[in-house]
Amino acid sequence: MTALIPDSPRPARPTKASGQWALGYREPLNANERMKKDDDGLNVRARVERIYSVRGFDSIPGDDLRGRLRWWGLYTQRKPGIDGGKTATLEPEELEDKFFMLRVRSDGGRLDLHQLRTIARISTEFARDTADVTDRQNIQLHWIRIEDVPEIWHRLESVGLSTAEACGDVPRVVLGSPVAGFAADEIIDGTWAIQEILDRYLLDPAYSNLPRKFKSAVSGSPWQDVAHEINDLSFIGVEHPELGPGFDVWVGGGLSTNPHLAVRLGAFVTLDEVPDVWGGVVGIFRDYGYRRLRTKARLKFLVSDWGAARFRQVLEDEYLHRKLTDGPAPASPPAGRRDHVGVHPQHDGRVYVGAAPVVGRLSGSQLATLADLAEAAGSDRVNLTAEQKLVIVNVDPAAVDELVQGLAEINLEVGQASSFRRGTMACTGIEYCKLAMVETKGRAATLISDLEARLPKYRLPLAIHVNGCPNSCARIQVADIGLKGIRALDEQGNDVEGFQVHLGGRLGQGASFGRTVKGLRLPADDLPDYVERVTGRFLVEREGDESFSEWAVRADESALS
Repeated sequence: MTALIPDSPRPARPTKASGQWALGYREPLNANERMKKDDDGLNVRARVERIYSVRGFDSIPGDDLRGRLRWWGLYTQRKPGIDGGKTATLEPEELEDKFFMLRVRSDGGRLDLHQLRTIARISTEFARDTADVTDRQNIQLHWIRIEDVPEIWHRLESVGLSTAEACGDVPRVVLGSPVAGFAADEIIDGTWAIQEILDRYLLDPAYSNLPRKFKSAVSGSPWQDVAHEINDLSFIGVEHPELGPGFDVWVGGGLSTNPHLAVRLGAFVTLDEVPDVWGGVVGIFRDYGYRRLRTKARLKFLVSDWGAARFRQVLEDEYLHRKLTDGPAPASPPAGRRDHVGVHPQHDGRVYVGAAPVVGRLSGSQLATLADLAEAAGSDRVNLTAEQKLVIVNVDPAAVDELVQGLAEINLEVGQASSFRRGTMACTGIEYCKLAMVETKGRAATLISDLEARLPKYRLPLAIHVNGCPNSCARIQVADIGLKGIRALDEQGNDVEGFQVHLGGRLGQGASFGRTVKGLRLPADDLPDYVERVTGRFLVEREGDESFSEWAVRADESALS
């Protein structure tokens, strides 16, 4: 295909080089850029198949091991037994084990039952029965040996799945509404656009060397269920008063240590236009993105510097070569939750059933049983959400009760899912991640159990996001209660796992990053007591139908400590 390359004159170089290709800075300014220039990350697959899978882990050179393998969904995982206090002091080779995390792409979160069963078998055969659902609509497997990767790729690709560009400085999985094409209240089905994006751009070398990762989403759901406020690029369903259903375009969102909310371009695009606009925005990021410092290399920094108006002008003038249509902002999402948990009507008389695992943690054995339960209920697929949840679509209404009971037997709750189970997410944490300082999945699961026992009547929405480091993979800045892993001191003065507490963040109407509780470094073992205490204060001080995030932003500091 032909890449979208701008052809207009370039502005003068800035005083200080920021590594923007469009301004003539093609010589790498850091080791990551040098690695990518030396060899495209996509090329590492051939070496995995011909060399590394034959000769083993020790045959993999550093640039491939900690760099290019990510282009095919592979990260080395953390060596067991290294506590979080050593995370920042040890070298990568001291932290890493000789096993990998493998991320399976499932763009739009879509998995048919054949694909689900294939992942389940790979999990049980090659990944010690691990299978975590992420908030990027992926499934991650652990304990993968390099010797097994070619066979895993073969099995995945035989059913239409892939690990291509699941990690690395590339366009990552494209999020989509997990109920696209099924929901009765859908504005527009974006499934075609996601598939067209993959067909045009996935594995294209013109888009395989970006300044950093690129996260995008397409959703025509009125629930706005893809966290568009924090993606690099999102297309959100909207009804144009003259042109009918289409999408509103948002750019420049992102979290980590410098969070930014996405901004609207004020442009309306039709379903057919989405792939071209997607390619144009990625092209801008490739050509104008900052490559000198990795900490400034996300699209959010360019959008912050340029503003929406200039960004849209460059997109139109240099990449699309036409003007975009002005359009309205999307309506506020309905009151309620975005996670699709529960039983909901489809447009065709059938229903979809959303289920909540505990912080996305599953196993291959559970996935295999899930596929059997879905098939028995008349379903042909199970989709993943951006909230670490699952949705079984095309369910026969007469089979709902039996399905819900079967799901509960494998610890997937539907109607009885508590607010704490529905609202708690957790990143991978110290169990596998080399960047983490604390354990997350297990602590979050224990927290859910404790809160369910202590507060059995609590029914209000409450988003608790647990992260092992500052990178915010679990979106701590936009949670009611965001917990960032740190080192803390317990009452005896011992260095222990702990959390910095962030309160009052939210997505949706009035999206904001909330506030950090100053000076609070909470030992991890005190977490259940703290959450019980702060939610209790919320219930006492709540005004009208005020949400937790609204209360937390206005509450006195003493109520939050």
